[in-house]
Amino acid sequence: MTTTRTTGYDRSMLKLMNDPAGRPLYATAARRRVVVAAHVALTVAMEALMAYFTLAKAEPLWPAIATAVLLLPWMVATGAINGATRGLLELRERALDERQSAERRRVLAVSHRVMTLLLASAAAVLLIVGGAGGDALRAYVAPVLIAVLVTHWLMPLWVAGLMAQDEPAEDEALAG
Repeated sequence: MTTTRTTGYDRSMLKLMNDPAGRPLYATAARRRVVVAAHVALTVAMEALMAYFTLAKAEPLWPAIATAVLLLPWMVATGAINGATRGLLELRERALDERQSAERRRVLAVSHRVMTLLLASAAAVLLIVGGAGGDALRAYVAPVLIAVLVTHWLMPLWVAGLMAQDEPAEDEALAG
């Protein structure tokens, strides 16, 4: 821990993020990759449903309902990733040790680089579509920007979930 005193909130969040109850979901690297992939897929599905909801001429209600239904498994996957990273991105800096602080900075740096590539790609696609279709740019710019914003918000979580290390086996901990 750092020299700054932790608050009751910090201690309760630290306890929550280190709760062993969800450990079977993310105990191995393969399981963590599956959880991150499921989270990405659920996010893309919800973004697509909301884009359809906003772009559809008849404005059907079913995409909003489907998004609400997908929200529960999305929240479970979010919790599993946060548990796998032991709250790396959710805990305040003062609740992290030096190793975790360095890991957080590394995750944020990798996320920044990936998002730079995604933003450049989104801008290129919008410019190409706008040049080819004229009005298409106006129709798709808001959903694409919202999707990129959500991706920007979640990218550190996904990167942290993919970069999380396995817990040492109990035998290894006792031997060391």
